[in-house]
Amino acid sequence: MESRGNAAPAATKGPAMSPKISASGYDVTPLSPERVKELAAKLTPEEYRITQKSGTEPAFCGNLLDNHKDGVYVCVVCGLPLFSSAHKFNSGTGWPSFYREFDPQHVRRKKDISYGMVRVEIDCARCGAHLGHVFEDGPPPTGERHCLNSASLRFYEKGETLPPESQPAKR
Repeated sequence: MESRGNAAPAATKGPAMSPKISASGYDVTPLSPERVKELAAKLTPEEYRITQKSGTEPAFCGNLLDNHKDGVYVCVVCGLPLFSSAHKFNSGTGWPSFYREFDPQHVRRKKDISYGMVRVEIDCARCGAHLGHVFEDGPPPTGERHCLNSASLRFYEKGETLPPESQPAKR
């Protein structure tokens, strides 16, 4: 399977490791397991179940499914921008769907063989949070459908100030 984005396992971020900057200018250096645990402790039980235990929310229940505002969807754990409203579409599946990522380096893909199926799981490249799955039945130009759990995302409307963890790296 082709790997896109940062496929490396979470590494310890420290003084010896130089930051990995994505093409769009964001720090995508994998967070240490300790830092992920610290951030995950602030999640709701549902956000934790989905992002840390590879859970799935029921179809047609996520709070971002019918969101049609302009803005950016960031990782609920670490704040990395993951998807843009410009790439969102109504797939009819019951989950927020996007035909591409904000930046391919922000999303890590891996083979998922759970539940007797072969799928491609997508995770946040910086903190490893489970986001959902990507399928090859989306619209042009990519033909992909990134099927996301609302609980794995936080939405910031266009014009809202993004928190520091959701802004490009300072150069």
